[in-house]
Amino acid sequence: MVQGSSYICSLVQSLRSASFPSKLANYSGYTSRAASNSLRHPSTYSNKIQFENSEDEYADVDWDKLGFGLTPTDYMYVMRCSKDDNFKEGRLSRYANIEISPSAGVLNYGQGIYEGTKANRTEDGRILLFRPDQNATRMMHGAERMCMPSPSIQQFVDAVKETVFANKRWIPPPGKGSLYVRPLLVGTGPILGLAPAPEYTFLVYASPVRNYFKEGTAPLNLYIDEEFVRASPGGAGGVKTITNYAPVLKAIARAKDRGFSDVLYLDAVNRKYLEEVSSCNIFIVKGNRISTPAISGTILQGITRKSILEIARDHGYQVEERAIPVDDLGDADEVFCTGTAVGVAPVGSITHRNRRIEFKTESSLVWKELYTTLVGLQTGRIEDKKGWTVEIH
Repeated sequence: MVQGSSYICSLVQSLRSASFPSKLANYSGYTSRAASNSLRHPSTYSNKIQFENSEDEYADVDWDKLGFGLTPTDYMYVMRCSKDDNFKEGRLSRYANIEISPSAGVLNYGQGIYEGTKANRTEDGRILLFRPDQNATRMMHGAERMCMPSPSIQQFVDAVKETVFANKRWIPPPGKGSLYVRPLLVGTGPILGLAPAPEYTFLVYASPVRNYFKEGTAPLNLYIDEEFVRASPGGAGGVKTITNYAPVLKAIARAKDRGFSDVLYLDAVNRKYLEEVSSCNIFIVKGNRISTPAISGTILQGITRKSILEIARDHGYQVEERAIPVDDLGDADEVFCTGTAVGVAPVGSITHRNRRIEFKTESSLVWKELYTTLVGLQTGRIEDKKGWTVEIH
């Protein structure tokens, strides 16, 4: 989830003279259903970019050995604007390192946010995105919190579509993974005093990935570390700022040294309510009731979280968002995590104060039922009646 931070940087000088303009599709009253409008084939651009090995259906990748690591693809997308302006025009570029001022706002004051979404290849050869408008909306919300201009929903979705289309040979075969797409918004203008940067760069790159956790779909073993908290009231825990992630690295490293998969954090005030895992939201199941911590400013509004809540209601479960005391874990039947990178991941145990609490991982499982529906929608195996998927032609 924190992959690729070294690529947070501004546009190289050479991009200013790049020979092809981005063609942003025109949307009227944008919705995720309307976003299925096709991205135009590169041959229709007035100034063409030559797509490398465009005749190859797949890149030279051992898809069976794919994990969740960076595999550089062919192209990235870059767009920028000044502090008091709006984003106007972006363009595709070869994927490469790019220069940045040592006094850039993102390097000195952490002024940056990011998103994560995926493109999947269906059995019949279509390419689908999943709810990219929700990522765009969340980035706009985060940008407002971090005093940054943001691309519009149309610009965001078009940039993601162009990036995916340009790198389509890197989308794994059906059942072998996804193309993880990472949009970044960072303050790249130079600034010395503590203030918003004078210039901003919106950048999108992609990498083929498979399972986020090394356990794959095997149950996770989480650890509640009471020394560290992820976010506090009044902070930025509810937005996807880059500053939320470096502080949890020490807690994760310590947990993994002890043999755990990840850390489950408690609230910063009472140290008794569940919040989220380092890289994903958390759910508990008791009978027909599914509970997840309520959004209160310290928990990220996950798009997979939001989708699973709706899917669970469709399946007849009682769904609630509430403050969940850590003691409720002892009475739970199942626990699972959700996130763009992790999908839906079952939890086998949670260790708290040297007490290991185990959960059901066999027979009929709620998490598996919800996961099957989610992936079915994302990969086109289930008809999308919600308008959540966006097809790229």
